[in-house]
Amino acid sequence: MLRAQKYVNIYTEANPNPNSLKFAANFMLVPDGTDFDFANVEAAAASPLAQAIFELGNIERVFLMSNFVTVTKTADVEWVEITPIIKKTVKEYLESDRPVLTQKTMDDYESATQQPDTELVKKIKGLLDEYVRPAVESDGGAISFHSYNEGVVKVQLRGSCSGCPSSTLTLKAGIENLLKRMLPNDITEVVAEGV
Repeated sequence: MLRAQKYVNIYTEANPNPNSLKFAANFMLVPDGTDFDFANVEAAAASPLAQAIFELGNIERVFLMSNFVTVTKTADVEWVEITPIIKKTVKEYLESDRPVLTQKTMDDYESATQQPDTELVKKIKGLLDEYVRPAVESDGGAISFHSYNEGVVKVQLRGSCSGCPSSTLTLKAGIENLLKRMLPNDITEVVAEGV
């Protein structure tokens, strides 16, 4: 008996980073609330899909979240040259029903433990989730809380936000202003970790 081929629709969305492009699918690629950022081909060993994209060449970074893959290209190639190839690769990979992440990657992610959050950290995370995350995700990126220490909130920006010319403006004019306004006695600064 023949197995029906999985229906996969891939569409692209631009974002503020001119070297990144979001390739969205019509279904979830990774568990909701998770994201995986591969800064090079070696790191992509955790994701067969990311490896397949890096193998195409001219790729600097692959980011997986929700139902999309954000690909960052090298500056020496134009999107018009590589978009159809990336789109075809992602579509065919997903149609083959192969895993997006290795089982070890999923197991490691699920077994990671976190310290219980303080009330202030819960408020900060809640504000990031409600007001910031949707906008950042719509641009093909991700933001997550990193740490809080004496008024300074550290966040991690991934996906298209990594190296984006607009990320500093987003961080200071958007995120920092929001947190200072909502938690005026607790927040003095917001900085990006590892950008």
